[in-house]
Amino acid sequence: MLSEDLVEEIDLLLRFDLSSTQLGLKIHSSAESNVIAAAERLFEKGLTSQVDGGYLTELGRESAEYLQRATTILRSKPAVTADS
Repeated sequence: MLSEDLVEEIDLLLRFDLSSTQLGLKIHSSAESNVIAAAERLFEKGLTSQVDGGYLTELGRESAEYLQRATTILRSKPAVTADS
């Protein structure tokens, strides 16, 4: 089971636009406390360049790419197989 903290971190990573390395996120001080905390944890783990979001690091970008691929797969309709 995924902890609430981990779900919030995943949610934040999924918000990054991966079409350019020049696109980042800015988490404002008025954001919900759980979002601010998730941004801080991502920074502490070396996934973002700033404590309030910033840009994805190389590790952060790789993580976000995997998460976005997994989300796409999980949201897709099941493939029809010969056994169906």
